[in-house]
This record gives sequence, structure tokens and C-alpha cells, in this order.
Amino acid sequence: MEIEIATIGGYEEVGRQMTAIRAGEDVVIFDMGLNLSQVLIHDNVETEKMHSLDLIDMGAIPDDRVMSDLEGDVKAIVPTHGHLDHIGAISKLAHRYNAPVVATPFTIELVKQQLQDENKFNVENDLVKMSAGETMDIGGKCELEFVNVTHSIIDAINPVLHTPEGAIVYGLDKRMDHTPVIGDPIDMKRFREIGREGNGVLCYIEDCTNAGRKGRTPSESVARRHLKDVMTSIEDYDGGIVATTFSSHIARVKSLVEFAEDIGREPVLLGRSMEKYSGTAERLDFVEFPDYLGMYGHRKSVDRTFKRIMKEGKENFLPVVTGHQGEPRAMLTRMGRGETPYELDDGDKVLFSARVIPEPTNEGQRYQSERLLKMQGARIYDDIHVSGHLREEGHYTMLDALQPQHIIPAHQNLKGLAPYVDLCRGQGYELGRDIHTTQNGNIIQLVE
Repeated sequence: MEIEIATIGGYEEVGRQMTAIRAGEDVVIFDMGLNLSQVLIHDNVETEKMHSLDLIDMGAIPDDRVMSDLEGDVKAIVPTHGHLDHIGAISKLAHRYNAPVVATPFTIELVKQQLQDENKFNVENDLVKMSAGETMDIGGKCELEFVNVTHSIIDAINPVLHTPEGAIVYGLDKRMDHTPVIGDPIDMKRFREIGREGNGVLCYIEDCTNAGRKGRTPSESVARRHLKDVMTSIEDYDGGIVATTFSSHIARVKSLVEFAEDIGREPVLLGRSMEKYSGTAERLDFVEFPDYLGMYGHRKSVDRTFKRIMKEGKENFLPVVTGHQGEPRAMLTRMGRGETPYELDDGDKVLFSARVIPEPTNEGQRYQSERLLKMQGARIYDDIHVSGHLREEGHYTMLDALQPQHIIPAHQNLKGLAPYVDLCRGQGYELGRDIHTTQNGNIIQLVE
């Protein structure tokens, strides 16, 4: 059986992930993501109103025209989790393919919301829920399997396409968390089994984000303890405390809500994406929040809440707001510019329970946001966080478990791929023989 892999997006940057695998006459697409930084550098861009070709020209979504070079029928579109760099282009591209979108329940719900907001295209692909541990037949000769992984969003998986030539493991975006705050640990037992079944692993596509960092990525439970220590240390402060984190990081939001109660403050979630992700997670029973927890996304509702906080006393509340990357229209950035009823005073605390995504647009925006907050007297607590991506020792463990015949590094530019390539070479792989560095728009033929 011929096996080809089209590296469509996410092989020259972090973002707009999209990969297609052809096994014989059947094609499976993994991810259709957005490069958010390419959107943010344009003021007031509303992607839901834009045509896909314009977004492709902007570099915001994958250029999927290489798909015409794959001789097969798309059987499934498989987003691995609900981050925008993995689902953000489904509303723009999925309608081109007569195939269902297959994902875990939380991811499907987020995709559904993306499609409801779409103004340009009528996307009618079936939405099929499949949980970790389940399988689906692909074209009669292949099988799709979801393996549970842990990441900075709930209900994440690594999909595996089982072919007669061996398994293809799409390994993007995970950390090796054995004590997660929400959900089950990463299923390393199943990865080891896949590495030793049948013809083994033909190809492993891996995210290289932290490959150059020594050691292993800490568990989310470590971040939870760090966050509790920080919040307890400022428990007696009688002014304003504001927190920000990734809206999609439900485990972190859960910890913030619980620790706010512990220090005698009422938590409130503010911002459109904060309301969307946490509200969806609660509705699907992934998390249980207190009945009194307010979630407000609409600008007027947010400002009313800020007025209430100022009236009843900042010392009684913990606003958890959007804006951890310094996004221009997010709540925290507006607070820094003095555009909300919430007034920052000298000594007020701002907790960043997130790291800056290492990309120039984000770094610049975050710097500006912090400067504005400091100019108002805020004290910054930074880096209360653990990454959602594997470090060096996690990569060694995955290679040992899977023992792949071929490796394709992804999720970075060429410079960012280098540490992972070096790591693989240290395990006996060779660049150009079984390590395939590539770019967007290429097709790699593994089996003729």
C-alpha cells in the first residue's frame, strides 16, 4: 500500500497545523488550524467574515491546495484538541471535503461553535464524537484510533492511523502528565503496545516546541501547587488581585476559582473566550464550578461586573480575565489602558498564570501590556505555569515507546526543529534517511 504524508501547515511555524495522510486510496486529515499571530498583526480583522483564499494569502490558515496532488478520497478530518491553531481553519476549509469531522466531545463542541460563527461558508460536514480509547474504520483497510494524552486543554488525544504498512502516530501537543488536575493520565501503556504491535510504527509526527529544554515537563499538579503558594502569600492584601490564564486551560481556571475561595475572594470569569471555554466545559460535565460563579463575555456585562467590584470593594473579588498574551482587545489589556471601570492602584497584584507564546507578535504585545499595568502601579507575578508540551526526556520516552521507523518533526520553524533532530540523531536516526525535515506544502512518500 502506498503511504504519503502531506505536510500542509505548521511545519514552518507554531500555528495553522494541518497534515494529510494517504494510505492507498484513503486520506485522513489531521488538524485545520489558525495562525493567530498572522491575524493579530492586522487591526480589527474578523476572520469569520473573510474568504479562505484571503486568509491563505495572509498566512493565517493552511494553504491546502497541495491536497489536489494526493490521489485519494478524504475519509475524515481529525482535530486533535480544541486550540485554535488546530481547529481555527475548519470553518474555512472543511466544506471542500466530503468527510466528517471526527473529534472528542469537548473538541467537537468547540468546532460546532466555530461553525455557528462562520459568515462566509456553509459548512455542513457531519460532526462525529469519538472518545479516547475508541477506534473507527477508515476505508476498509485502515483504522483510526484515539489515544488519550494530557495537554493544556481537556479532552486532547493523539490520533493513530493503523495501516497494513504500520501505524502512523500524529503526536502533536502533549505533555507526559501522570497526575493531571482534570481527566486521565497520558496513556503510555497504549503507546508502548502500538510500538510493538503488527508492523510497529511506520511514522511518528512530533511537536518540537520544548525539545531543546532539559528534563521533563512538570505535571499540572505542580502548577496548581505553585499557584496556591502565590495566592496564599498575598492572602492578606486588602487591594485588587487580578489573574489571567489561557481561557482554554480549564484545569488552571478550576484552580484559580478554588483558591480564590480559599483566600476569601469571589471569583468571576471575564471575557468572551473565558465564558466560552469554561461554560462549555461545565455544560459537558468536565468540570464543576460553584453555582455563584459568574461568567461574562459581553462587553456591557463585563463592565457592569467591574462596576460592581469597584462598588463592593476590590478586596472581595478575584477577576479572572482574558489577556495573558497582551491581546489588544482582551480584558487585561483594556484594564491596563484604563478603558474599563476597574481602577488599578499602586500595589495591586496581577497574576500571569501563563507563559508568553514564543513568537514576536505575542512577545511585543505582552511587553506592552505589562508596561501599561506597571505604569498604573500594578505588581506583576509572572510564569505561574507549566508547559503543555514535552521536554527532552519526554521525547526520549516517546521514541523508546514507539520505536518509529520514520520521524517527521513539526510545530516549529526550521531553527526550532533543530534540537529535536539532534535528539533523534542521538538515538540512531539519520537526517534524510529516516528523519524528514520538511516545509509547508510538501509531500513525503514513505511507501511506494
